[in-house]
Amino acid sequence: MSKGQKWDFQSVVSNFEFEGEFIEAKPHGFGHINDTFAVYFRKQDGSTHRYILQRINSNVFKNPEQLMENISGVTRYLREKIIEANGDPLRETLNLIPTKDNRCFYKSPEGDYWRGYIFIENACTYQVVENLGHFNNAGKAFGKFQRLLEGYPADTLHETIPDFHNTKKRYEAFLESVKKDIKGRSAAVKDEIEFVMKRESDTCVLVDLLNEGKLPLRVTHNDTKFNNVMIDNETGEGVCVIDLDTVMPGLSLYDFGDSIRSGANPADEDEKDLSKVYMDLALFEQFTKGFLEQTRDSLTPLEIEYLPFAAKIMTFECGMRFLTDYLSGDTYFKIHREEHNLDRTRTQFKMVADMEEKFDQMKSIVKKYI
Repeated sequence: MSKGQKWDFQSVVSNFEFEGEFIEAKPHGFGHINDTFAVYFRKQDGSTHRYILQRINSNVFKNPEQLMENISGVTRYLREKIIEANGDPLRETLNLIPTKDNRCFYKSPEGDYWRGYIFIENACTYQVVENLGHFNNAGKAFGKFQRLLEGYPADTLHETIPDFHNTKKRYEAFLESVKKDIKGRSAAVKDEIEFVMKRESDTCVLVDLLNEGKLPLRVTHNDTKFNNVMIDNETGEGVCVIDLDTVMPGLSLYDFGDSIRSGANPADEDEKDLSKVYMDLALFEQFTKGFLEQTRDSLTPLEIEYLPFAAKIMTFECGMRFLTDYLSGDTYFKIHREEHNLDRTRTQFKMVADMEEKFDQMKSIVKKYI
């Protein structure tokens, strides 16, 4: 029995304003956190169409109602901005399906939180960047996302995961996982532990600049993996930024850096053969070009200066989080094999080391596009 079959989908979907007669639900996507399904419905004319249905992981997101308040507010704002620009609001942003009692989520009697979205057809996500144009368009999409939300009051958003990109606190959590070593795994990963500890001083750089008021607080996505952009099947354009669970106050640098982390590596995030893992400067350039095309007039000089460092520190932070989860017993990220989080850790650290060697070239590329 698959994981999804334990839920009564007929009962769940009956609480939403979905159109048509429910046919079936199928697992959809590759997300690590939530449970995502494509739900199929038959219209009166006999045709079928689908929506996205997601069960929010309330173990990760401790306050799903605040999370949904964020998403509802941000998507409404984006719709208005897209309409003002004569865009397509049904395709260029996520659109929540209301419940029968006009809420943006449904809480089941079992305590599960569910939400529905319009399915964006003729577009898909990619786990690995397949061509330079795709990544350039992803840069434009994430840059546009930040630009459109520039006027949204960041301080009105809830922190769905407090200190999500507080690398300093992530480092403290890492040290705690090493100290506790609840699974007895630390002895076998001494090299990885040492890799983190050597870079302790990097962990406070962006946090300190924010606290000192030198970097502006913005509405940010905070999880800008390449696979969180829908790419149009025909044009290759970045159509829509998805997975808005971590939209909250943050730094533009977080969004830029995590995009490079996830997209400028030609290999899979969990590639075991580390010879395939590196930071591709051509991909870095294409994303930077697209991102700055949308944001160069709104970013501060200091934000622009720290773009290369942001790529490195977000990659480092993610690797540190994978390692922390591995040492803690794989309780946060979904794993599909033994040592899955350790494989993920090693790809991130290989990327960090490669970025450190190419740092001057990264800086030159940023300067080229400002």
